[in-house]
Amino acid sequence: MTGPVWLISGCPGVGKSSVSRALLTRFPRGLHLPVDDLRELVVSGISHPSMTPNPETDRQFRLARQAAAHHARLYAEAGFAVTVDDVLCPQDAALFLAALEGLEVHRVFLAPGLEVAQARNAARLTKAFEPATLAPLIAALYPAMPPEAYREAGWTVLDTAELTVEQTVDRLLR
Repeated sequence: MTGPVWLISGCPGVGKSSVSRALLTRFPRGLHLPVDDLRELVVSGISHPSMTPNPETDRQFRLARQAAAHHARLYAEAGFAVTVDDVLCPQDAALFLAALEGLEVHRVFLAPGLEVAQARNAARLTKAFEPATLAPLIAALYPAMPPEAYREAGWTVLDTAELTVEQTVDRLLR
């Protein structure tokens, strides 16, 4: 029996990793694939996101997403529930949907609002870098990722501003 795959998207700081981990505790076997963690496996030559477009950064994101999709398929086919968390636009899901064809795939966009995302980002303690460095990126990304675009593309959109992580997971599993 194959496991479900969850694509969890939203701006940095919205709770993608927290929701992913909590969601997976509801299954007997679960694998969390944060695309950022796959990117951080690059030992030399990593190209970090910035406000300036960079073809090398785009290429490295594409490679990490392809790796995540392949890992997700491998583990889902072995019966694991899988979450892939990344800052994905609706069109970015095409790579995953093609690689995961035939599997149960759920697309979820977390949208707590800009102020909540900024506050959650500022409170993070789990990053290897200063979370404040993401504040300008979050401010620029948030208006470029309107929840309506995700809804129209068939994603489940959750306003999690007033929800705990566990309440968010409960809603996803309904």
